[in-house]
Amino acid sequence: METTEVTYAAVEAIQEQVDKASGFVDKMGDYISRALPLFIIAVIMLIIGIFLSKLISKIFARTLKNASIDGTAKNFLVSLVRIFLYVIVIIMALSVINVPMSSIITIFGAAGLAVSLALQNCLSNICGGFILLFSKLFSAGDMIEFDGTVGKVEAIGILYTKICTLDNKTVFIPNGKVSDAKIINYTESPTRRIDLCFDISYSADYEKVRGIILELIDENKKVLKSPAPVVRMSAHKESSVAIDVLVWVLNDDYYSVRYDITEAVKSGFDGNNIEIPFSQLDVHMK
Repeated sequence: METTEVTYAAVEAIQEQVDKASGFVDKMGDYISRALPLFIIAVIMLIIGIFLSKLISKIFARTLKNASIDGTAKNFLVSLVRIFLYVIVIIMALSVINVPMSSIITIFGAAGLAVSLALQNCLSNICGGFILLFSKLFSAGDMIEFDGTVGKVEAIGILYTKICTLDNKTVFIPNGKVSDAKIINYTESPTRRIDLCFDISYSADYEKVRGIILELIDENKKVLKSPAPVVRMSAHKESSVAIDVLVWVLNDDYYSVRYDITEAVKSGFDGNNIEIPFSQLDVHMK
């Protein structure tokens, strides 16, 4: 008798579980039958939205072609617009399947906060990249000096500025540092001044030396006539007289003219027996 009761109890328990599973399947079937059209609509909306986002991005990129904006900035703006459109499309698709907007906003807000905390330095560099791209402090191809580094700007990225130095080294500088630092742009003006200083002995004829230097400058065709070169006595040193030489040249000729004049002055002084003095110390013995 007891065995029969146990068997009936087991059968009833199994039947109860079967009924629950059957009810769950029925509910899932009803939910899927009701939600399937919404899912299909959401997928169709997602596909159409992505297509329209790409189309709008292409139209926006064509519009920016005639704008006076750096090429890197154009690409970044196009990417930003495309991402913004994708986010809108995803939100619209989720709202179709009755996902609460408050939940969507909460998820995006939490994700944005987490990303901003994890990528503080990157965000600083991105903001610096915006400043560089839109303030136009310099552009690709310019010769700049930053924190003792002199080189040609190869590219301005969103995170880093790529510079090729004079000795052909590639330097990547974070945009956050570049935007906060003192920057010297040598290409902003088409011309540049060369500042040189030569020392002669106190016994040398200053006017003769000045005439030699001016003649050597006049022979160099790369030196600009305007502004006029300056050759003047600048200091009375312990062992010599200092002569400043200031000449203007085109940016591309800066280093070649600097070397040419330095070499020519040395040869001119040697050919005219003009002494370039060493540091001297007079000692008087009693």
